[in-house]
Amino acid sequence: MFQGAYPLEERYDLWSLATFKPNRKIPVHRWFYFKEGFSRELVVMLAGELGVSEGDIVLDPFVGSGTTPLTCMELGYRGIGVDASPLAVFVSLAKTRIYSPDELRQALDSCLATRPIHQVLDGLSNTVKRAFPMKSLQELLSLMDAVETVENEDSRIFLKLALMNAAVKASYIYRDGSVLKFVKRPVPPLRPLFRKIAQAMIDDVKKIHFRSGPAIILEGDARRLEAIEDESVNVIITSPPYLNKIEYTKMYEVELELFFRKKRLDLLRSYIGLIARSPPREIPSLDGLPDSAKLYFYDMSESLKEMWRVLMDGGRAAVVVAGGVYPDKVVESDVILAALAEDVGFKVEKIRVISRRVATSGRTHRIGAARESIIYLRK
Repeated sequence: MFQGAYPLEERYDLWSLATFKPNRKIPVHRWFYFKEGFSRELVVMLAGELGVSEGDIVLDPFVGSGTTPLTCMELGYRGIGVDASPLAVFVSLAKTRIYSPDELRQALDSCLATRPIHQVLDGLSNTVKRAFPMKSLQELLSLMDAVETVENEDSRIFLKLALMNAAVKASYIYRDGSVLKFVKRPVPPLRPLFRKIAQAMIDDVKKIHFRSGPAIILEGDARRLEAIEDESVNVIITSPPYLNKIEYTKMYEVELELFFRKKRLDLLRSYIGLIARSPPREIPSLDGLPDSAKLYFYDMSESLKEMWRVLMDGGRAAVVVAGGVYPDKVVESDVILAALAEDVGFKVEKIRVISRRVATSGRTHRIGAARESIIYLRK
């Protein structure tokens, strides 16, 4: 079956692998719920299909919550993850360290032994203040101070993630699709919740087995992978932000402000990265698309150039993408990105469609079907 010039394979039985849901039961992978992430099983499958061997370097330039490099550590590959979001970089870093359970337990006990100190809330945004009961916010700030005093860097990173997870569960935060809401309700006390979550994560450390690592996690821009040398990567397994989907900066603005001192206004967001850029060049194949789609595909074209640069000759890539839905049309992201990859120099081996959903305008008028696909590329 063909879509234009590219072989199109339909494998709808694989749809769940492109969701984060399977990770929720897997030690360490479940440490941070990332709705738009993909599964460990998808990385295992793709690594096998792409011929990854032990010791090979596998890059994910949109690392998200770290599933690719974490799975690489389990399989014996050398994982590199890059992301523009400081939150994504931190979560990926926390999940791809090699920890000592005894050191983690000692650090946890030390933090919990500290007494709460009255905190000054000046400088915190109204968004953060609305997200917590006042007592919980005071407790959270005290525990954040305690975590920062932990001398061992790995233990400090681990406890910061555990506290972040506990803070959300002890808050009014409610993420409704792409909308961040605050719903007042009874919340559990933070300190015992922090202990429970951290202890469960320590138990996970004991269960997981690594054959390589720790992974290399970098904060950076997929359009400019400056820290990665030419032709130094064997395989790329990644999933860029989907066209016209969730704005991650907005959805996680509470965590970004509290734990990374980043307010949403500080993050000048492009469609791919978190930094400003020059106006896009014209790409004739994008004529007729909405302006937001043109900007997205321009950014992806720049990212594909970087993927081409860092891949070794004969290196392969698997890119998970989805169609964008607009009021009057469905944008076939897989075909457009395949064409852009071909322009860069890649050979498009195939497009594997793993899910398809009906797209409507105004909830009633059907305008087409949006595909979720994996694009297989070879340099």
